Amino acid sequence: MKKIRLLKEPKTKPKSDAFPYQKEAFESIKDLDYAAIFHEQGLGKTKIAIDILLYWLEKSSIDTVLIVTKKQLVQNWKNEFIYHTYIKPAILTDDKKNNYLVFISPARVIITNFEILQVEKSQLILYLKTRNVAIIIDEATKLKNPKSKLTQTYFELSPLFKKKLILTGTPVANRPYDIWAQIYFLDQGKSLGNNFSEFKKQTDLSNKLSENKNLQEAFEEELAGIFEKIRSFSVRKTKNSGIISLPDKIYIREETELTPEQNALYNKIREELKVEVIKNGKKIIDDSSAMVKRLLRLVQVTSNPLLVDESFKGKSAKEAVLSELIKSILAKGEKCIVWTNFIQNVDYFHKLYSKFGSVKIHGGMRIADRNRSVEKFRSENYKVLFATPASAKEGLTLTEANHVIFYDRGFSLDDYLQAQDRIHRISQTKTCYVHNIITKGTIDEWIDVLLYAKQNAASLVQGDMPLNEYRLKADYSFGDIVKEILNIKDN
Repeated sequence: MKKIRLLKEPKTKPKSDAFPYQKEAFESIKDLDYAAIFHEQGLGKTKIAIDILLYWLEKSSIDTVLIVTKKQLVQNWKNEFIYHTYIKPAILTDDKKNNYLVFISPARVIITNFEILQVEKSQLILYLKTRNVAIIIDEATKLKNPKSKLTQTYFELSPLFKKKLILTGTPVANRPYDIWAQIYFLDQGKSLGNNFSEFKKQTDLSNKLSENKNLQEAFEEELAGIFEKIRSFSVRKTKNSGIISLPDKIYIREETELTPEQNALYNKIREELKVEVIKNGKKIIDDSSAMVKRLLRLVQVTSNPLLVDESFKGKSAKEAVLSELIKSILAKGEKCIVWTNFIQNVDYFHKLYSKFGSVKIHGGMRIADRNRSVEKFRSENYKVLFATPASAKEGLTLTEANHVIFYDRGFSLDDYLQAQDRIHRISQTKTCYVHNIITKGTIDEWIDVLLYAKQNAASLVQGDMPLNEYRLKADYSFGDIVKEILNIKDN
């Protein structure tokens, strides 16, 4: 299909220069029909993608580039275009009338969110049949579940795009098999096969691994071969690659013990879970969706007992640890982000620490209000940000702070890595500290070991770590630990 020419073409020269490693990535994938940028968060994937789309618009037959991102990140992309280009993108929104005008416009760049493509699928298919359209998918792990209706929509649309580019710093968001659907969107199974169930079976970080050495070796070999299969169209750099100079990131384990009242509630819920597990015949527990819902109750007790028992009297043991940490950080004239998975905690702490200049971000807030919180935090008078990873882990540069405190953690590796790296990225000048508040002898310790195992597995899949190094670090004990946590004895 011949490229549609405009009477007045937008300038396709970038406003800013790329770093050498960004130029290297650009050169290696700019002419490919599909590619993946897997650079670690904070290394400027957006800049690489923008330079590539400018190249496509100037040098190839592409009429329009469609950028798909998460709803809360659309404004970030608009800002990036102002900073890096002379192009003003059109935006697809919830307004169908607006979208119709965009589809009949001569827009060279269109930005939208993941869900809009589902809503506008029929209109989009017609559009793609009349134009040469490229797609850039930001935060591509949104498509990690191949069975979801959203991902199935993108699989259906994939062959209609002339060029495809996906971006994510965490292609293995939680489990090794998360990478399959993202790659399938690009190449329809050429690299990792057409059978997701089989791929998942071979790459599942399950508790069975702790019991069988042969199973471990087969699992490790399978993971080690994944990046080689996609290397020809994938670029990956980490902060440890020596491509940029960033301050150190130091992990600090902040331990405490449950209060007597907390401990009584914790043991009560643990026994209830133990009965459920044994009744269902589950001797091995992992973070499958069914078990997560059960185990989450224990996480809630260690975090804030009021989340599971509104009549609870007293406070969480973690509160005293958090108080000392915040006081110490503020005394140094530094800022911090406190992460918790629970909106109730964010609201509570935001009010409790208001005199210190606190702001909050969570999913119950409008995006405009979240953006205002970010701007306040970047100013001089606000020192502490309380946030949920689900609402603020992506797309934000918050290098005004150099401390992140995980008041509690869930089971998602992506949440953990993305949230801590809001502060550890380009423009950070101070040493960064990651504080993990852990109650000893509880579910917190299992999560700590599980996230470590997931991070190592992700590093192997993503080509960050050779197989021999992985085997030195591999720890499959999380299955045994959770049985200890629940006090489950094998028969």
